[in-house]
Amino acid sequence: MKIYNNILETIGNTPLVKMNQMIEDMGVSATVLAKVETTNPGNSIKDRMAVKMIEDAEKAGLLKPGGTIIEGTSGNTGMGLAIAAVLKGYKCIFTTTDKQSKEKVDALKAFGAEVIVCPTDVDPEDPRSYYSVSSRLVDEVPNSWKPDQYNNLSNRTAHYESTGPEIWDQTDGTITHLVVGVGTGGTISGTAKFLKEKNPNIQVLGIDTYGSIFKKYLETGSYEKSDIYPYITEGIGEDFVPENVDFSLIDHFEKVTDKDAAIYTSLIPKKEGIFVGNSAGAAMAGIAQMKERFKKDDVIVVIFHDHGTRYLGKMFNEEWMRERGFVESKPMKKAIDLIEGHQNLPLLSVKDSDSLSEVVDIFKKYSVSQIPVSDKDRNWVGSVSDSDVYAMVLENTEILSDPVKQHMNDPFPMVSYMDDISKIAKLINKNNPAVLMNDMGGNTHIITKFDIISALG
Repeated sequence: MKIYNNILETIGNTPLVKMNQMIEDMGVSATVLAKVETTNPGNSIKDRMAVKMIEDAEKAGLLKPGGTIIEGTSGNTGMGLAIAAVLKGYKCIFTTTDKQSKEKVDALKAFGAEVIVCPTDVDPEDPRSYYSVSSRLVDEVPNSWKPDQYNNLSNRTAHYESTGPEIWDQTDGTITHLVVGVGTGGTISGTAKFLKEKNPNIQVLGIDTYGSIFKKYLETGSYEKSDIYPYITEGIGEDFVPENVDFSLIDHFEKVTDKDAAIYTSLIPKKEGIFVGNSAGAAMAGIAQMKERFKKDDVIVVIFHDHGTRYLGKMFNEEWMRERGFVESKPMKKAIDLIEGHQNLPLLSVKDSDSLSEVVDIFKKYSVSQIPVSDKDRNWVGSVSDSDVYAMVLENTEILSDPVKQHMNDPFPMVSYMDDISKIAKLINKNNPAVLMNDMGGNTHIITKFDIISALG
């Protein structure tokens, strides 16, 4: 039997998976291998460094039995800390930003953590920022410890000790490029340090986002306040320089737009069957942008940090994507689209000379609610509805023998088969339950409120 003593022992040794269809579509000639970190118990690469930070703090006497772990997190580090805290008997308080997905916050709460959501669009030094709030809480909560994933070098040590060696062994040392979305900097710096010690020629390529300072800082050694602005992409980019980022190990930063990161995130499960998060999409978009850097024999390893379930309300939600202009809105349905369910059926109608009893028979036989009325020349001259006819008949049954023209309502409006659904919806109301439409063959069809509702659903 192979049995783990607890879930923490399952961290690491994640699979390296060849990317196929996306790479072909992107026109990248090299081999691209994804390090899929979702198989960690917290479904992200952050489990590695979360446990390392805790263990190092325990050894240093910074984290004591029964203590409280307080950390600012975008969600994944918090998950790793929360899992370890459950097994080690610690409490957790996490601060995060309102940019993070609801799924991430709910996942942290599932492990018993307290989560405080802070505004995104404030400076790190602002007392409302999730950095500042976590620091303040450490001063206020007795027996507490802040891991400080951005500046705690145990973060990058974890990847030097595990992620780097795994990639080297899994590729038999053939890796030529490492592509990593950069947030705290621990993953890229620790992994790069190990790999470059093995082969200094390995190119380390960081993925940054617009509104973040990493690319500017690598290229100039400084950045301006104007370089910082809000962005949507989660898990990568920063508005300050974390100590874990070792710029001497990074050869290039590639910036990726929020739109491209989101689109590529949504493509990965569709093209490769791998359900991963926003930083993975950003990394794949970056590879597409950098394809001229790669040769046919190159072996690129790209880190897929976390699981797609963290983004169900965002990149995997079509309405969310449309609202931000990341995907084109679906073409508005036309009148011709609304009759798909009955376009091959003859239109039920009556003549103005027919009796009301004939109308009632049609209502009963076909379970329809409204019928257009024509004259002898097939001009649409009126309409009848079941509610109106039944009300009149209940009041006076003798009118059943009357011709329809004595009791009909105004004719239904006529629309073009190319009129869009919004125009038709405005015409259908409590006073007018339907419209008529001639198709390209000259046949007339009725469009009702039910057809509108069905199309919108």
